[in-house]
Amino acid sequence: MTRTIGRMTIAMLVLTCIAPFVAYYVANGVALGTLESQLQRSLVLTNRTITTEIERFRYLPVVVGEDARIRALAKGERTAPVLAAANDYLETIVQQAGPAELYILDANGITLAASNHATPESFVGHDYSFRPYFSNAMRQGEGRFYAIGVTTKKPGYFLASRIDLAGRPPIVVVVKADLSPLERAWEAAGVQTAIADRFGIVFLSGNPLWKYRPLVPLGQPATSRLAEERTYEGADLAATSPILPADIGLPEGGPEEPSVRIADERGQLLARFSAVEQGGWRVLAATSMEDTAKLAGFWALATLIGGLLATGALYFLHQRTQIIRERLRQGETLERMVAARTQDLASEIEMRRKTERELRRMQEEIIHSEKMAALGRMSTAIVHEVSQPLAALDATLATTAVLATKDELDAVGTRIVDARSLVKRMQRTVKHLKTFARKDASELEEVAIDTVIHNAVELASPRAKGLGLTPRVEAEAPSPVVTAVALKLEQAMLNLLLNALDAVEGHADPSIVIRRTQGDGRVEVHIVDNGTGIAPEHRERVLEPFFTTKLTGEGLGLGLSIATTIVRECGGEIRFHEAPGGGTCATISVPLRTPLPRDLEAAQ
Repeated sequence: MTRTIGRMTIAMLVLTCIAPFVAYYVANGVALGTLESQLQRSLVLTNRTITTEIERFRYLPVVVGEDARIRALAKGERTAPVLAAANDYLETIVQQAGPAELYILDANGITLAASNHATPESFVGHDYSFRPYFSNAMRQGEGRFYAIGVTTKKPGYFLASRIDLAGRPPIVVVVKADLSPLERAWEAAGVQTAIADRFGIVFLSGNPLWKYRPLVPLGQPATSRLAEERTYEGADLAATSPILPADIGLPEGGPEEPSVRIADERGQLLARFSAVEQGGWRVLAATSMEDTAKLAGFWALATLIGGLLATGALYFLHQRTQIIRERLRQGETLERMVAARTQDLASEIEMRRKTERELRRMQEEIIHSEKMAALGRMSTAIVHEVSQPLAALDATLATTAVLATKDELDAVGTRIVDARSLVKRMQRTVKHLKTFARKDASELEEVAIDTVIHNAVELASPRAKGLGLTPRVEAEAPSPVVTAVALKLEQAMLNLLLNALDAVEGHADPSIVIRRTQGDGRVEVHIVDNGTGIAPEHRERVLEPFFTTKLTGEGLGLGLSIATTIVRECGGEIRFHEAPGGGTCATISVPLRTPLPRDLEAAQ
């Protein structure tokens, strides 16, 4: 798909480079064809206009020749009244019919009467035998000719008809038609229309620059003939340049004749010719090709822009397809990477879970081992604590037996009560030891902090009695409640209390005070001793695992580390600082009771 779009883009780019030239050629051809059609229609219209303008005077010489006054001249009556009557008649006809001039020639070409007889430019008495219209009329009965008047210096179209009378020389009636209104109309309309004679000389034109210029260079015969007939007398034909290019001959004006291009002062022109029956005339119709070039250029530019837009669209589609394909490939790669990473994370999570379970198990083992170590440290005192009640129980039972033989029942009852007290005392000691030695305590619960303090003191009491002291507890009722694992918190507190007992061992006046305070949402238990204290260089390391200041074999150095871990599980901390007067103050700080997960579930 991407390769196909890429190939289409390259093909479209190549086509875009070629298409403007093709579009220019086609548009130019279409525009030229349109212009040629317009020119052809203009030629047809011009031909009809010229024919109509001339034909309206075609029968006027014949009609005039039928008048009695003109006939009188033809009969040879040349008296003043006859001439005056003919002149007045011709003047009246001009005024009524509208030709430029109307006059009568005799058989020698001398003007007998004229419509302009009363003007300084009167034709009367002038010889026009040199004019072709006269000679043609004498030979053929009719003559037509366009020329500049030798008398009036005004151009016109001459129509002549011969009037014959039996036994008399003929006369020729001549009508001079003024075709200048056509020229003025063309010039006012701005159309490039012109009429050329049989030699190719333009005598009527809407373009003033063309008037009296030949279409092609004139030959010597044509020049001599024009001079002989005095056709364009007063016009310097030799000084004018041809209108058509040098490589083009004089057009015949046929309908199948191709168009020609003319270099004009106003620009390039497209021209067509048509033939007019009157005297071999040629009608020229031309129009500017400037708009054609602009139109062709516009279509070429439009084609170029369209091609560039299409190429740009294909290129954009190509780039977009490549980007989408690249993104899909990146997405697939990312999905594979995510899947692989997910699998690695799953394996890592499972490994961490196993490691956590193993660490938890090992932690429980270490905590239990530390418990056993603490019990080992207290074993002598515990044995002493239990052996005394046992000895007293033995003596009490022996006394009870003696008293029973003497039937002293009241004394026996008293001794039995004492024996039960000794048994309960041993049960309490054993119960605490059994509970403390349990390994499966891990669930958080609500714990009264004073109960934890009491149990820790009671567990350590045999050791304390062996040192000759009793820990003093300072706490006001009621007891605050915290969220913890009771046995673990008890183990942490017992560990600190045993460390305090170890610190005061050998002291002359040993003293341990357990002080419980509360504030700012926390409960703090301070265990203050007057022992040797902690050396400054050891304070930062006392909580490190396996660090101990005792002699080898007396401990593993894990007690305080485990105690710290236990207290942190409850959201608390352990701090050490020097007590007033010497010794150490170990502080356990834990937050007050927080809702347990089961409480939240029950509330919901």
